[in-house]
Amino acid sequence: MLRFPGHGRPQPDDIVIGPLDLPAHVDEALAVQAVAFGLGPDEVAVRRHIVLRHMTFPGARAFGATVGGRLVGFVYGMPNDRSHWWSTVVEPYLRARGHDDWLDDSFVITELHVHPRHQKHGIGRALITTITDTAEQPRSILSALDIDSPARHLYRSLGYQDLARQVHFPSAPTPYTVMGAPLPLPRG
Repeated sequence: MLRFPGHGRPQPDDIVIGPLDLPAHVDEALAVQAVAFGLGPDEVAVRRHIVLRHMTFPGARAFGATVGGRLVGFVYGMPNDRSHWWSTVVEPYLRARGHDDWLDDSFVITELHVHPRHQKHGIGRALITTITDTAEQPRSILSALDIDSPARHLYRSLGYQDLARQVHFPSAPTPYTVMGAPLPLPRG
């Protein structure tokens, strides 16, 4: 069962969604991401520095999903800034499709990962709707691997539409899709 802090007494197997001090739990979060996304130790080390840097940006925040006190999923994001690396990479792709205005006044979902043993229980949906519910921006953007996947299915079910496909990030062998949705995202 999904529970939010302050809503009843949690049971040992309940999934609890709440704010996450990501810098304090970065290694736990990256362990989830490594399993969910198939990352090796070198990639995890690089991402650790990126996550810690991102969490210093204005408006950056994170939420986690725990079961029995163990982190099984997390999401983090921030208000988009055109000067950030991600925006500079995706901007030409969005501009070519007439969607570069999505880089303004949007909340970007930087990472969303759920441990494979805990997927298909509504955790990803709860994490992304919880973090975007607190956004001041009227819309949200994200990037996902440009393949048919459970993640893309989830994003589409939440109203995200493809804004640009076949987006190539430096050193990423697989292309990505940039997706956007108006906020608030639908619940349920």
